[in-house]
Amino acid sequence: MWGEEMQINRLFEMVYLLLNKKSVTARELAERFEVSTRTIYRDLDILSSAGIPVYTSQGKGGGISLMDNFILNKSVFSEEEKNEILYALQSLSVAQSPESRKVLGKLNAIFDHKSSDWIEADLTPWGSGKDSQSSFSMLKEAILNRRVICFEYFNAAGESSSRTVEPVKLIFKVYAWYLYGYCRSRKAYRTFKIARMSEIILSDESFQEKVIPESLNLEEDEASLLCLRMNVTQDSAYRVFDDFSETDIQRMDDGSFSITVRLPESNWLIGYLLSYGDSLTVLEPEHVRAKLQEQAERISARYHAKHS
Repeated sequence: MWGEEMQINRLFEMVYLLLNKKSVTARELAERFEVSTRTIYRDLDILSSAGIPVYTSQGKGGGISLMDNFILNKSVFSEEEKNEILYALQSLSVAQSPESRKVLGKLNAIFDHKSSDWIEADLTPWGSGKDSQSSFSMLKEAILNRRVICFEYFNAAGESSSRTVEPVKLIFKVYAWYLYGYCRSRKAYRTFKIARMSEIILSDESFQEKVIPESLNLEEDEASLLCLRMNVTQDSAYRVFDDFSETDIQRMDDGSFSITVRLPESNWLIGYLLSYGDSLTVLEPEHVRAKLQEQAERISARYHAKHS
């Protein structure tokens, strides 16, 4: 079985090389793949029987070539299917994946397509450097290769703890990236905000994939949810539709918005609500109203103190 996989990989790469070179000798191919020239000629017979128009020429400048203008998989994939494959790989390449970019380059050559960079994304926050990009690459490797990771984590209450996690997937939700995985410390699946993860270590320990719950608990680790009822004035309509789903929003007769939503109770919540300034009023629950009032009074006192 392993030999068959090796042969398939060799045949694929051989065709790729021939697509990018006018001619190559059997000896060059044999040296590249560390096989005998007899094996190379057997491979050529397999390619020919599969309909790949490969031929050999003798004399100076001769060697193994493909017929001019040949495009692999022209009869196997439709134009739409080839585009779907390339676009899918371009989507993967936004995850800082050098491997997907290499495959994309190969398939562009095989399908005779010019590169079409239809999507670009940076997974890291504004102003972040190579460390953030390295973290995403490390998490991606841990997920794909089922490697255990260790890190320090600050939860929504601002408490720090050491975690050992079997990572499952990366999730983008409400302007932030999260890691979903099995937390050995809590013996349960948890969601961790990546911005709060530090000192990430990719261990050598691998893990067996567990049965993931059908209904994923995507709420953040250690954060309880509050049901908030709020009113937002018309001048902040742009934020309302950015921050909340249509099912959370009710348009009022005066142009304002009534919003009912569940959000994690944390220090982040108070800061987030205050970011709306005087355009947002929390109606329920009462203890959040009290916290907002207390925080607003502290801010006011601080500014008065500076000018006294």
